[in-house]
Amino acid sequence: MEKSTTDRIEKQIELKAPVARVWRALTDYKEFGQWFGVNLEAPFVPGETTRGNITYPGYEHVVMEVVVQTMEPERLFSFHWHPAAVEPDVDYSKEPPTLVEFRLEQVGDGTLLQVTESGFDAIPAARRDEAFRMNEGGWTQQVKNIKAYVTDKA
Repeated sequence: MEKSTTDRIEKQIELKAPVARVWRALTDYKEFGQWFGVNLEAPFVPGETTRGNITYPGYEHVVMEVVVQTMEPERLFSFHWHPAAVEPDVDYSKEPPTLVEFRLEQVGDGTLLQVTESGFDAIPAARRDEAFRMNEGGWTQQVKNIKAYVTDKA
């Protein structure tokens, strides 16, 4: 199921892996980096910022920065970030961030993962459509990435 409005992107995928395995892939910063394509410098800790360079070819100059919001074990992991913040000379810190939420639910012997990114309507109009478009495609790819990651490394 996929649902999007102008303010939010929603993706959902069933993973043939236990909830504990998916949780680890999401919240262990090194595992997250492997499937997401980022070399994060520090673990995810609620209320703290972690950052690192994107490892996807052509985007190695981009630094991803997230502020962890919630870590409810094996249920909810969320962070704020600035979507499509890919221009090294632009200060995105003045823009309102979007909220990325990963919700996990056990289904049979697998996991239902729901990914939601919301808050696009608050992004300045000049960047809003492009940020939404980039992240809509980005999350489509990232749910495939985590599926391959947890299935291969279950």
